[in-house]
Amino acid sequence: MKITREDVMYVAELARIDLSDDDIDVFAEQIGDILDYVDQLRRVSTEGVAPTSHAISLTNAFRDDEVSEPADPGRALENAPESQEGYFIVPKIIG
Repeated sequence: MKITREDVMYVAELARIDLSDDDIDVFAEQIGDILDYVDQLRRVSTEGVAPTSHAISLTNAFRDDEVSEPADPGRALENAPESQEGYFIVPKIIG
């Protein structure tokens, strides 16, 4: 598929991108190549191929949720640099 300089300039204007004349020519050629490849893929028969969302199968790497006793607040605060009345003391971030 042939992409013209005008097509590239139109899209660049929509995206508010300034392109040099050399960039326009390069992008027109590259986008044309990409669209030619997509057209080639469109012609490949996919009959009998199940749709997928990923090229490889994915498995969940997370552990199952298990109910357990809550952490002891006193023990959680043992390593805190500062604590007060069961809370962590942290530096003020917003001035």
